[in-house]
Amino acid sequence: MELRAAVSGDAGVVAGIWYAGWRDGHWGHIPEALVAVRTRESFDLRAAERVGDTTVCTVDGRVVGFVMVVGDEVEQVYLASDQRGSGLAAELLAEAERQVRANGHSRAWLAVVEGNARARRFYERQGWVSEGPFDYQASSADGPIAVPCLRYAKPV
Repeated sequence: MELRAAVSGDAGVVAGIWYAGWRDGHWGHIPEALVAVRTRESFDLRAAERVGDTTVCTVDGRVVGFVMVVGDEVEQVYLASDQRGSGLAAELLAEAERQVRANGHSRAWLAVVEGNARARRFYERQGWVSEGPFDYQASSADGPIAVPCLRYAKPV
């Protein structure tokens, strides 16, 4: 396993992992307005735009997961479905925490859709604590879409 900064050539693989994982964790738990705008193509565009915020995890040279960190927020943590249970997600999250600390923050936060029980259990096992509900403002071409989430935080 290797963690490295993403390069533009990783964007397509990142988008595929992101789209599949997003559907797994969010389907049925988010507003239909967000489902309508989060097409596969939208993930391709967003992954390409976000290369600079992305760290990828590779196994034998193959990108199998990624994190995106901006400031004190861990914005995205995704692992290819065939890698779930491997321990790599914990490595990615630890890297995200390290980046938040390197960004000068002592506390990291992230948003989790309340119905995504698998992700919530994972974060809790890693020492993250729910600070309660809030509406995350997901970006779209038509303006922000409020997504009911839980805010998780952890000292770093």
